[in-house]
Amino acid sequence: MILDAVFKTETAIFNYRVAGIWIENGHVLLHRAVNEENWSLPGGRVALLEESRESIRREFLEELGVDIHIDRLVWIGENFFEYRGKEFHEIGFYYMITSNHSLYCIEPFYGLEGDGLIYKWTPISEIINMELYPRYLRTGLNNLPITTEHFVEKQ
Repeated sequence: MILDAVFKTETAIFNYRVAGIWIENGHVLLHRAVNEENWSLPGGRVALLEESRESIRREFLEELGVDIHIDRLVWIGENFFEYRGKEFHEIGFYYMITSNHSLYCIEPFYGLEGDGLIYKWTPISEIINMELYPRYLRTGLNNLPITTEHFVEKQ
């Protein structure tokens, strides 16, 4: 059994998350829950006692059935936000990734876990106008840093 690095109190939740920045043909892969409007980079929670690089590999294998290559760590983000009446403090590691198995397509699609999450290859030029969170990514994906950077976002 995998225990996620999520810690809950009466008023707040701490979450440790990894996400992949997968770019093909000028498009970046995003996902969202089918019943929500907010998009994010695919990934998931880091399991306790699991290295972040292993977490991102595991998440892409579980959700999309693909082995990925991790190119580099792009961002470490601290994200503070409210969701469903709870305050969140999220630490995120954002990795540039590639794969020998392309999933690039024009139409949105579902992953291996069913119809709970929908995936979409989105032109990077359109990211600025999307409900993409953390908001920092809306401009950051258009101007990827050469070295690892840190950002803090308070919504």
